[in-house]
Amino acid sequence: MKTPPALLHILRLLALSALFIGLLTSCGGSAPSAEEPTRSPAQPEATALPPAVILPPAIPEERMLTLEFPPVLRAGDADVVRLTLEVDSLGNLTPTAGINGNTTTGQVVIIPNLYATHNVLAEARLDMAGMDVSPSGVVSETLLPGQKVLFYWSIRSGEVGKSRGTVWFYLRFVPKDGSPESRQALSAQVIEIETQTFFGLGADAARMLGLAGSALGVVVGLPFFEDVIKWLWNRRRKTA
Repeated sequence: MKTPPALLHILRLLALSALFIGLLTSCGGSAPSAEEPTRSPAQPEATALPPAVILPPAIPEERMLTLEFPPVLRAGDADVVRLTLEVDSLGNLTPTAGINGNTTTGQVVIIPNLYATHNVLAEARLDMAGMDVSPSGVVSETLLPGQKVLFYWSIRSGEVGKSRGTVWFYLRFVPKDGSPESRQALSAQVIEIETQTFFGLGADAARMLGLAGSALGVVVGLPFFEDVIKWLWNRRRKTA
């Protein structure tokens, strides 16, 4: 009996399917079972970091920076500009009382408390045109906790008129371990001093005039001065 062509075609398809399934079974692995979880690619293990070292915060110091200077200066005279950095014994921040007639200003400055690891230097400089300033350049003083620091400049007036200047204040930190030092500007205060004359006279001439006036006042105040004047007047009349 001859096999129909349709049936032969179906048998060929079944044979090809079985052959394909056999090839897949021999080449590929088995599918993962429910009991054996799929493993992901290997990941590098995380390295444990050492605990962070937290340094205690440096408590800043509050200090009063007081500047005192004469607002008016006579031509040829000398005076003093004073800069003070301090905290009083009670911890109050009050400007230092100045000399009568001088201008006094005060401002609070914050100083980092680095005394344990650094040598702290307070530095100041007075720049002023039209005046002779001594000392010139930067002046340095060692700064210690709670210690008062004082700077003086001697100034001598020059030309008549107003002279403007700037008082600079810095902190310089020098590490005790030899590391590079650093510098921090804390204040730049502008001052103005007017140079005047006495009736157009310089300081020396004005002083001589003052001495002459004082001497004349002493003579006029003597008890016998009036008698001397009368005697001179009567003698002049007799001579005439």
